[in-house]
Amino acid sequence: MAGDNLIVHSSTSRSKSPIGIKEELECALTGKALLNSPHFNKGSAFTAEEREAFNLNGLLPTAIHPLAEQTKRAYEQYRSYKLPIAKNQFLQSLRDQNEVLFYRLILDHLKEMFSIIYTPTEGDAIEQYSHLFRRPEGCFLDIEHIEAVDEIVGQWAHPDDIDYIVVTDGEEILGIGDQGVGAIGISTAKLALMTLCAGIHPNRTLGVVLDCGTDNEDLLNDDLYLGLRRKRVRGEKYDSFVDAFVKAVQKHYPKALLHFEDFGLTNARRLLEIYRPQLPCFNDDIQGTGAVTLAAIMSAIWVTKVELKDIRMLVYGAGSAGTGIADQVRDAMVEIGGVGKEEATKHIWLVDKPGILTLSLSETLTNGQKPYARSDDEFSDIEHKSLVQVIQKVKPHILIGTSTHKGAFTEEVVKEMSKHVEQPIIFPLSNPTKLVEGHPEDIYKWSSGKALIATGSPFKPVEFDGNKYVVAECNNAMIYPGIGLGCVLSRANTLSDAMLIAAVHALAAEAPALNDPNQGLLSDVEDVRRMSVKVACAVIKKAVEDNVATVGGIPVNQEGLEAWVKEQMWDPVYRPLKKVDPGSASRDAKGQVGSKSSQ
Repeated sequence: MAGDNLIVHSSTSRSKSPIGIKEELECALTGKALLNSPHFNKGSAFTAEEREAFNLNGLLPTAIHPLAEQTKRAYEQYRSYKLPIAKNQFLQSLRDQNEVLFYRLILDHLKEMFSIIYTPTEGDAIEQYSHLFRRPEGCFLDIEHIEAVDEIVGQWAHPDDIDYIVVTDGEEILGIGDQGVGAIGISTAKLALMTLCAGIHPNRTLGVVLDCGTDNEDLLNDDLYLGLRRKRVRGEKYDSFVDAFVKAVQKHYPKALLHFEDFGLTNARRLLEIYRPQLPCFNDDIQGTGAVTLAAIMSAIWVTKVELKDIRMLVYGAGSAGTGIADQVRDAMVEIGGVGKEEATKHIWLVDKPGILTLSLSETLTNGQKPYARSDDEFSDIEHKSLVQVIQKVKPHILIGTSTHKGAFTEEVVKEMSKHVEQPIIFPLSNPTKLVEGHPEDIYKWSSGKALIATGSPFKPVEFDGNKYVVAECNNAMIYPGIGLGCVLSRANTLSDAMLIAAVHALAAEAPALNDPNQGLLSDVEDVRRMSVKVACAVIKKAVEDNVATVGGIPVNQEGLEAWVKEQMWDPVYRPLKKVDPGSASRDAKGQVGSKSSQ
């Protein structure tokens, strides 16, 4: 998935940027081989000159249709499908045929199609992966062949050609649990969002699944299951497998950012803590969820006029997402609010399956949960599993839901929140929608319109008591693509907490609610590319300030920096093809990326 033909080295780029887009693509393919390459294929948009040069005459209808007309036709086809999963599969098929058309179509209808290409519909596609399988996409590694990891990872591209890698082991996928090898779908979906939202070139990315087996009995008993048919491997062998993969990434793609996605609770934070000091890496479930939620919180407390240093936050659901949010808020209280880390931690309470997390549970708590465990004496007078009683005790300004406990934010819960603060901040973030802790319409009604709400899935605006409230979607795609873009363009050798906080500031500063409290606490997904530029610029500035950027000549002023970033973002448009001799062509020009062929 690399692109030799896509790099413009700093000596030739107008802005001395490390990555650029050439005006034409070298191509050694002709005839049907060219039409079968999603990277080069233009379908009916091939010009008369290209049809002649690449032996396409007679292989296409006579009419030449530009991208706009192709997009119109593809949208009509998309709309003809009624079921979300059918729409998802249509888009996947389109991606397998014509990369540019796939991205152009979605970018033109991003808000409409977002739930189809990501949660919740992509979750359905992942669950059915082995039954819907048509052609492989991404890199498949299995734990029974650790010795082959280095060679397999190294065959995809040259060291300078991969910017962004998403890897998953498939244990905790989109609220639907262990999906084994089907989890490759989350890696490729995240990369599609990187391209759509931040302009990372699709041919400079790599999606990976680490097949460690599965504990999903439905998959193990499915004759069509495509992964390792065994229980999930854990312990020393698992760690060796992950380490072999990370070392291969460091060796073969030293400039790439490694993005961990949907690892299980026992591994997600542990692996991040192990590898974060070793290479630029990121866990979206922990850091991305934490960052986008913090941005919404920053917008909300601006509306409520509560100081960050004074907030009390209750997190219901203390998994990777919940503890990631807790960490981001704690770190922000330290860096922005001027509060000591120990004091900031005391402003955050976690509730999980045992109830409020206390010190007596220490032996069963994860590393992410332990810092927030409270004294048992503090809660000796209440029922630990009663969310209402915990709220009565804590009196939080903010209630975060990351539990996948449908309907947990009951009328009693919301009314109890409203008793203690004038404008309760209530974020039911679990997705898919069927697992959300509370629906915005109910929360507005039960709080008499006072609540400030953000959700993990899209909801329509709510009308209550003559007012119309826009419900912000706390979508990681509003921030992680910009963070990734900033790291890639600065070639940062680490992704620091300070860079994440800078990203949060940039996103929060653009919130519509800053001008109208009834508007969203975050910008709309339709504005995501502009947000990604803002976030990327903030990350780059902080990387330069902290001396972790390894690219020189980065513009200092905001206007120049934004132009520099935009110049390096890929747009789905057709580029002229330059015919090259197969004997001297690169693997990319020959459509052999991911094979063992040499140049």
